[in-house]
Amino acid sequence: MDVIQTGQLIRQLRKERGWTQQELANQLMISDRTVSKWERGRGYPDVSLVTKLSQLFQVETNQLLAGELTCQQKNTGDIRKITFYACPTCQTINFSFGKTEMVCCGRKLEPLIPQKETAEHTAHLQEVESDWYITFEHEMEKEHYISFIAIVSGDQVLLKKMYPEQEAAVRLPKIYQGNLYFYCTTHGLFKKE
Repeated sequence: MDVIQTGQLIRQLRKERGWTQQELANQLMISDRTVSKWERGRGYPDVSLVTKLSQLFQVETNQLLAGELTCQQKNTGDIRKITFYACPTCQTINFSFGKTEMVCCGRKLEPLIPQKETAEHTAHLQEVESDWYITFEHEMEKEHYISFIAIVSGDQVLLKKMYPEQEAAVRLPKIYQGNLYFYCTTHGLFKKE
């Protein structure tokens, strides 16, 4: 950690918002001299203020303390590079089309690695009118269930969230070119081409 870099970043972020040192200090309930001290590289924000600063500036805490905002490489949104994430605490589902860092419930989420279908984890597709009716022979209990199913094709992602104690079946619009993904809360992500 570089105290001067961190101070320069705080100054940059404050100025981007058009705030004076006094206005930032008022939001943090500290003196403007303290903000001035940080910006001149004469000290770090107190640990109790780092989270509040991150929230005010809408930046990651670790980047604030490192004194630099790291940019991702330009993401052209290549849908073939889709990556799914599932929070083990709240079961929130996220996905991205490029390299990213996902955080939920205070934890860094690791990307789910798709595996081939198994006998216990198979999606059965049936055409019904202009839809796919997709069923699973899988339990849907509170601790072990299919959490989501997604069809990923050329330029779209159709994702359906599923919940314990509901039927292990969904109906999604018919797409012929693409991959089907589904996530078991115990055994991970599966892919059907």
